[in-house]
Amino acid sequence: MKELSVLFFTFFKIGLFTFGGGYAMIAQIRETVMENKKWLTEEELLQIIAIAESTPGPIAINMATYIGYKKKGIPGSVSATFGVVLPSFMIVFIISLFADKFLNNKYIRYAFSGINSAVAFMILKTGISMFKKMKKNFITVIGFIAVLILTVIIDIFAVNFSSVYFIILGGIVGIAANCIYNYKDKESALK
Repeated sequence: MKELSVLFFTFFKIGLFTFGGGYAMIAQIRETVMENKKWLTEEELLQIIAIAESTPGPIAINMATYIGYKKKGIPGSVSATFGVVLPSFMIVFIISLFADKFLNNKYIRYAFSGINSAVAFMILKTGISMFKKMKKNFITVIGFIAVLILTVIIDIFAVNFSSVYFIILGGIVGIAANCIYNYKDKESALK
């Protein structure tokens, strides 16, 4: 029971003190579960992020569910998921009671413009950290550069293109590249 409450309060704190949505939460989740709690290795976290991104639903909730499951099975996944969702629910509920006054307050607008800058930094920092730690080979580096360039081009020309296609394409390229590398390794071993 103690471990379930630790999971709940760990993710409650992450949900309460992280602004900017799921991608901004990745940095906080990484710091908490990998560096502070030592629940995951860098490789495990990268795999969780890949799985959480490629499954339906918000990435932070998917990550919390998976990490909770890894620690304590289904009760752990429920505790972590409920912990990360509850703060947002409570805050949105309270704001909805006073929505007009809240959204029209100039100081709130000023605060959110500053928070947006911090969130962009957190997302960028997480991406750079993930890229530094991932196993690099020709395919992963080329894939990273290609997706970065395509994202900028798509954004500049305002093309409606879902990131789901990048994920699917990345999966196909990853499978193909590893099949080619494995085939070459087996072929070399036979000689």
